[in-house]
Amino acid sequence: MFRFLAPVSVALVIGAAVALDGAEPARTSPVVLPAPAIGGALAATASLDTAVFAGGCFWGIEAVFEHIKGVRSAVSGYAGGSTAAPGYEDVSTGTTGHAESVRVVYDPSVVSYGQLLQVFFSVAHDPTQLNRQGPDHGTQYRSAIFYRTPEQQRAAEGYVKQLTAAKVFSKPIVTQIVPLKAFYQAEDYHQDYMAHHPDQPYIVYNDAPKVAHLKQQFPQLYQ
Repeated sequence: MFRFLAPVSVALVIGAAVALDGAEPARTSPVVLPAPAIGGALAATASLDTAVFAGGCFWGIEAVFEHIKGVRSAVSGYAGGSTAAPGYEDVSTGTTGHAESVRVVYDPSVVSYGQLLQVFFSVAHDPTQLNRQGPDHGTQYRSAIFYRTPEQQRAAEGYVKQLTAAKVFSKPIVTQIVPLKAFYQAEDYHQDYMAHHPDQPYIVYNDAPKVAHLKQQFPQLYQ
C-alpha cells in the first residue's frame, strides 16, 4: 500500500503516485452518472440494512459513506478472501484473496441501496481500474460489491449494465459483483482514519477530494 505516514509535501505525494509502476492518479473530478433504474426507491420502514463495498484503500471509501445521510455506520475491514480473521499485514501481501472493504449500515427509508451504488460509482472510486486504485495496486484494492441479498445483486448488476449502456466511462467497468461470505473488521487504527488524520498527505490528495465531490454532486445526501 502506497501510504505516507510521515509528514511529506502533497506535491511529493502527487509525483510519486503518478510514477509508481504506471499507476493512474486518483480521479480528480466526479463523473456525473444517471440514477439507478433498480433499487433507487426508499423503503417504507426504517429497518436498518447493510451493504459492503470495496474500491481501493478503505480509508477514503469509509469517509465517503460516513458523510451520507441515513448511514448509521461505516466500518473498514476485509472481505472476499479465504483466510479467516485476516489482519492488515496479511491482506497487504495480496495473498489472502481479501479486498479492503467497507461495511455500511444504513437506514433504507432515508437512503436507498441504489443511491449508495450511485455514490460508489460516481465519487468513491474509479470502477475502471483493475486491481488497483490510484497509487495502490494489487487484488486487495480491487473494485467489488459484496451483495447480501438477491435484491442487492439485482440492483448492482442492473446498474453496471445501465452504466455500460450509457457509456459514461471511457473504459470498461471491472467491478466484481459477488456474494458476501464474511466481513472482518479491520484494526482499530484504520477506523475513522480520515477524521483522525485529515492533514496526512495521502488523505489530502487521494481521499479528501472524494468527500468534497460527494458534497458537490450529492448535496441532498451529504451530511
